[in-house]
Amino acid sequence: MALIDALQPGENLVVTRDGASIATISSSIDVVQGAIVDRDQPPIDYDGVTVVATAMKLSKAARMSLSTQLGADYIVLDMHAAPATADVLLAPAASPQLIARLRSIFPEARVIITEIEDPELGVSYQGPVQRLLNAGADAYLPATSVPRLARQLDHTLTHGLQLTGGVATPREIAPAAEPPDPEDD
Repeated sequence: MALIDALQPGENLVVTRDGASIATISSSIDVVQGAIVDRDQPPIDYDGVTVVATAMKLSKAARMSLSTQLGADYIVLDMHAAPATADVLLAPAASPQLIARLRSIFPEARVIITEIEDPELGVSYQGPVQRLLNAGADAYLPATSVPRLARQLDHTLTHGLQLTGGVATPREIAPAAEPPDPEDD
């Protein structure tokens, strides 16, 4: 059973007895001309819409909700039903090796790593950032350089938010002091 469960798209498992092939088990998904295709479904034309493939297990209701929120110019599909030409691949925080494998399956997609927490739809993909925020961190800044970190930190600290006690609250600005009255001199 483990060998069958491990079948990848387009792979076959050959069953032999005494060295002779007696059966072939195929995955229900094939790769045809670079697209992942469910052999039980006719091909679908996705021209004119942005195809978002999800590399996390989402219920049909969660995918439909995301698709609806994105609008009519988007369609959200499970990665096993999406063409290899998908425009976007949403993936949970994962190993670099898995991300590279997903990239090879969807070479044209923009790979977006996401953390989702939606109890109403039964979705929970917390990653390291959410776990750190839950533990008490006030913010996460994915800076690529020291100058960028400085800009992000300044923006986070000065653009209307004051970080206090783990809660972001609007910064209070004291009223300007009245200028001295020249007649008081």
